[in-house]
Amino acid sequence: MSRFTNLSFNVPVALLQTPNDSSRWFVVQQDGIVRQFSGTNPTSASTFIDISDRVRDGGEMGLLGMAFHPDFPTDNRVFLSYTQGNPLVSRISAFASSDGGATLDPATESVVLTINQPEQNHNGGNIAFGPDGYLYIGMGDGGSGGDPHGERGNGQRLTTMLGKMLRIDVSNPAQYAIPPTNPYAGNAPCPPGGRTSGECPEIYAYGFRNPWRWSFDRDNGDLWAGDVGQGVWEEVDLVTLGGNYGWRCREGAHDFNTGGTPGCTTGTLIDPVAEYNHTLGISITGGYVYRGAQNTSLLGRYLFGDFNSGRIWAWLAESAPQPREPTQLIDTELNISSFGQGNDGELYVVDYGGTLQRIDFDSVAGAGTAPRQLSETGCVSSTDPKQPASGLIPYAVNAPFWSDGAEKDRWIALPEGQGISIGVDGDWSFPSGTVLMKNFRIGTQLVETRLFMRHPDGAWGGFSYEWNAEQTQATLLEGGATRDLGGGRSWIFPSEGQCLDCHTEAAGRSLGLETAQLNRSFTYPQTNRSANELTTLNHIGVLTPAIADASTQPSMPDPYGATGTLSERARAYLHTNCSQCHRPGSATPTNLDFRYTTSLIATNACDAVPQAGDLGLGSNARVIAPGSSANSLVVNRMNRRDSSAMPPLASLTPDTAGVTLISQWIDSLSSCQ
Repeated sequence: MSRFTNLSFNVPVALLQTPNDSSRWFVVQQDGIVRQFSGTNPTSASTFIDISDRVRDGGEMGLLGMAFHPDFPTDNRVFLSYTQGNPLVSRISAFASSDGGATLDPATESVVLTINQPEQNHNGGNIAFGPDGYLYIGMGDGGSGGDPHGERGNGQRLTTMLGKMLRIDVSNPAQYAIPPTNPYAGNAPCPPGGRTSGECPEIYAYGFRNPWRWSFDRDNGDLWAGDVGQGVWEEVDLVTLGGNYGWRCREGAHDFNTGGTPGCTTGTLIDPVAEYNHTLGISITGGYVYRGAQNTSLLGRYLFGDFNSGRIWAWLAESAPQPREPTQLIDTELNISSFGQGNDGELYVVDYGGTLQRIDFDSVAGAGTAPRQLSETGCVSSTDPKQPASGLIPYAVNAPFWSDGAEKDRWIALPEGQGISIGVDGDWSFPSGTVLMKNFRIGTQLVETRLFMRHPDGAWGGFSYEWNAEQTQATLLEGGATRDLGGGRSWIFPSEGQCLDCHTEAAGRSLGLETAQLNRSFTYPQTNRSANELTTLNHIGVLTPAIADASTQPSMPDPYGATGTLSERARAYLHTNCSQCHRPGSATPTNLDFRYTTSLIATNACDAVPQAGDLGLGSNARVIAPGSSANSLVVNRMNRRDSSAMPPLASLTPDTAGVTLISQWIDSLSSCQ
């Protein structure tokens, strides 16, 4: 990192620019003053607004957040989040500029939202406009572990705005409105102190302890939040509409107070993406997904820090030392109160001691490069990247994974002189240096090429390449994104970390490459001849142990094919689409086992009462309810695309044929035998 300016500030807690002006910077001070300066070597800073006369500061109170209206200064409002008074309240107010955006006039305050605060800590306070144009507000749970209406239950209590991520529409200066897609949009606005019954319609997501700094990924709109922990765990959450992030039932991914908190046994709790314990830091500060111009492999990765320890991490799932453990980039002596993001995507660190720092990736661990063009990877023809390089082995599987209706072509690239090891369970493992390549096509158009590589140290990593409209080249896309393909269709490009979320260690990372999946006839494009894949791979000498006779090996049916019973085809579908997470040894907090070789009773799903909420199905809900697909959570989750959906990521469209298949199978069951 490098010092951004030589200026110093008093207890700074935020750094930002206006949406349409990169010439000025604004520093939010906890004492109630916003300072501004221009350029990178300013000699002084001026006051943008001073509301210290109405701000109650100290500890976790004060001026805590600021958000420019997206059309500023055409719309001359700027929103401030601060604590005020005794008794204490959190206030969201709009202030207007009367000089073309040069300053804000403290006399123009228009109070938008007031929330009573029972204690002086856990005030949250960050605010920002989302890509949907709505104002998002992060609120802590009210503080004080001994207060039954504070930490003990407010995160789960839907009758209060404390412990929540809120979302409101401020397009009308006279009165905020509730966005129609908010989970409880039909209810009347919540009073400052909450209510005794009826959910607050301002709620976007809930189950937070104190979301101290959160941000939107400017490329795909993802909402990332750092939620401060209690005694052991700090967490990073990927926040979605209607999601419940667990506090105070859980701290991070760990049970905390399930018996004493309302809602712990009835709702679906979303575990954090990443977490660290208090040996590494004790107060998380949320950051940003890097979208700047520096040449670094950290492009598209989420960076965050810790206020007390000064450490800065990135979330790199493929490099996680332990499940959910982030990768440390640098250990500083700063008290990191916030991160800032310039309009150019570059990132900055706000030191509570008064300084501002710029993140330079050539000075932190994790920086590096990858081939930017698919044609440079060696996996495809350098002159026609639509064609695989010589030596790649094409293959197909009996039961393919649902990929929002895309057609897929697959190849294996093995290092010279090395082969594939077949486990006793029929799963295949690959030597270091292996690359698995997959093309995704919508109709005749290539959309994405994914490379899944086993690195020299044995770790696997995923890379996504996005095809251009001319179909002449695909470019590395780091950090994931969602693209509009036209015709009302969108496509999710998973991040590198999401690749490993699906390609789990428990499943051996290389999904689909199993004896039962490749025991099938395949027409090889080089020769246009058909042959059994196992026979072909054995013939070229890459299987260990050898498979002399494919007819003696198990074969998984095509879920939509003419062979196999309804039960066999349904179980094949669940194996491909669910068992990478739902199997022994997985990090998923269930005991479900959807592998094809598992008996129905051994799935632990048949007639099983759901442990994470019934999703509105009522008391008859079961994970699999024999004879009733309508009461089966498996079907319900398959048929939705929200925080309760399965698969939980990388899909925007339910597999209607898969839903029909699994529904028919469940309806045909008379028992679990």
